[in-house]
Amino acid sequence: MLSLAKNTNLLVMFLLELGVLVSVGYWGFVVGQNWPVKLLLGLGAPALFIALWALFGAANGAVIPLTGFARVVLEVLWFGGGAAALVMAGRLTPGIVFAAVYVVNAALRLLWAQ
Repeated sequence: MLSLAKNTNLLVMFLLELGVLVSVGYWGFVVGQNWPVKLLLGLGAPALFIALWALFGAANGAVIPLTGFARVVLEVLWFGGGAAALVMAGRLTPGIVFAAVYVVNAALRLLWAQ
């Protein structure tokens, strides 16, 4: 039963990673004043987040994998950025829920050494 919970927690982590990209893209399309800016922000911001995650955070393929405190900072900035993007796009409740799910997920990963 515990292995199912651990696997589910890893699935939630993956879905949160995807959620960051969706949130940042949504933010870009909402805050842009005209279509060229909306496209630039809505596609460019997720591309920047993808590049940073691939460089430092990807579980099995990071170019410069971070560990310890540096990894904690990366995750807080990454997932906090997703939550903040929702809030800045006018979606306060989803932003708070996103942040709360991340905190629970991170606590369980710490508890289970994932």
